[in-house]
Amino acid sequence: MFRNCAGSTRRDFLQLGLGSLGGLGVAGLGLAPLLQAQAASGKPKRNCILIWLDGGPSHYETFDPKPDAPKEVRGKWGDIKTSVPGLHFCEKVPELAKVADRFTVLRSVIHKSNNHGSGNHHLMTGAPTPVPVNCGAHVSFHPSFGSVVAKERAGQASEFPPYMTLGRQSRSGGPNFLGAEHAPFLIANDPNKSTFKVRDVVLPKGISESRGEQRRLLRRDLDLMQRFADRAAADPAVDFDRFVQQGVDLVTSKEAQAAFDIHKEDGKLRTRYGRSPLGQRMLLARRLVEVGVSFVTVYYGGWDHHRTIFDGLTKHLPPLDQGLATLVLDLEERGLLDNTLVLCLGEFGRTPKINDRGGRDHWSNAMSILAAGGGVPGGQVVGATDRKGYYAASNVYSPEDFACSIYQKMGVDYRQTLRTPAGRPVALVNGGSPIPELGT
Repeated sequence: MFRNCAGSTRRDFLQLGLGSLGGLGVAGLGLAPLLQAQAASGKPKRNCILIWLDGGPSHYETFDPKPDAPKEVRGKWGDIKTSVPGLHFCEKVPELAKVADRFTVLRSVIHKSNNHGSGNHHLMTGAPTPVPVNCGAHVSFHPSFGSVVAKERAGQASEFPPYMTLGRQSRSGGPNFLGAEHAPFLIANDPNKSTFKVRDVVLPKGISESRGEQRRLLRRDLDLMQRFADRAAADPAVDFDRFVQQGVDLVTSKEAQAAFDIHKEDGKLRTRYGRSPLGQRMLLARRLVEVGVSFVTVYYGGWDHHRTIFDGLTKHLPPLDQGLATLVLDLEERGLLDNTLVLCLGEFGRTPKINDRGGRDHWSNAMSILAAGGGVPGGQVVGATDRKGYYAASNVYSPEDFACSIYQKMGVDYRQTLRTPAGRPVALVNGGSPIPELGT
């Protein structure tokens, strides 16, 4: 389990499970709210896969190396050429260097949220925190990108939740005031294991399909009895039952079972992604957008390298390099890249100088974000940092600008005002405008 600099483990603060099929606790109670509006189809829309590098990846050791800077700044690794003339990456991402002509690197998104809690929130929601928060906090003051997209896609015809998270939920990846029905459906299990199954779309051990159906029918019969004397008013329990039924439908859906069955993928393709938890989660993410899941977050923690950064990155970079390069190519080969926005980022970059523990600390004045697909031009670098990588020096953008770009590409009006349950107006994005270099 990865830990951040505050020593706190990254816990999933909201897990939606289907629970047991016993008694009145019929499967679907946890998942059912996510399926509230999956009834109407529409024209094809873009989906999104967000690779979240929790902890804050170093821009120096990924997409913005500084080979001419002093050693205490540039670090111990060199740079390599990419498929784009004149563009160099760190030597430790050779596979991504080969496909650099398929994506854009943003080098000039900056903010002032220089701790994990605030930085995570700003880059996951497009909104800064209204009060300071500590590094280890789970922070939710505003709905996440995935939850907003889920709300906007309510009503689409699909058996799948519109927003899913693989690995664990980021601390600011929830719905906040939008409600639990727009929270992500979490798949925590490791798809790299031969025993991998999605817990919430299989019947609990010891419950046969026929027995589960009998219990569902029993619950239905009990629910035929009048719950309340006054039936004139809307009965929320009746509405909820409809969503419980949709949860049960997911459990018994052969289509859902097939989409989650990563073992059906060709072994050679699985090896291309890398036989690692991250590589296989990226492959599963591709399978999910392929069947119409709107927003998939792939969580990959452990990037908070305050000490021995080169040892840490020797472990963390290879799975990312292999898996992400393969994801971009795989989507392209399947004709899915144009309609799938792929993003890879963390909450900030790392300090220019290597500290006395051999690591780099938090640095929100510079970071690198990878964006591919969904109409994003390939082979492009947006913005630049200064010669030593201290600060963004040109085409400087904010997380709000980044949020506007995501929403624009996902067909969401970023200028809209949301309403809390109490009726308070909240701007979806408070200021900002789409980053023009990312396309529409």
